[in-house]
Amino acid sequence: QLQLVESGGGLVQPGGSLRLSCAVSGFTFDYYAIGWFRQAPGKEREGVSCISSSGDSTNYADSVKGRFTISRDNAKNTVYLQMNSLKPEDTAIYYCAALQYFGTVRYMCPREYNYWGQGTQVTVSS
Repeated sequence: QLQLVESGGGLVQPGGSLRLSCAVSGFTFDYYAIGWFRQAPGKEREGVSCISSSGDSTNYADSVKGRFTISRDNAKNTVYLQMNSLKPEDTAIYYCAALQYFGTVRYMCPREYNYWGQGTQVTVSS
């Protein structure tokens, strides 16, 4: 059974940090690129970051570049999104998604993903 489970969301003050986790089960984890997306109320879903199946390339949306860091631990079948210097506009439901893909993501993230998690809420507010 293919499953992606996000965790680590919560309420944080502006300038604070959170680390999201995406735990994956049911498929060969290191065959898959993983992406993080977010959707705020009334807005379209936007891509935040992605990491290649091997972990040797990453990509970020301009809005989070320099503040967010994506990483993966293939031994633990988990991808992380470290979010620092959080802003109120980062408030959204964050989702992780998986795509079987062996290429680089250095130049751009894949646009379509096969599997999605249920999401975790991140709220940045004082």
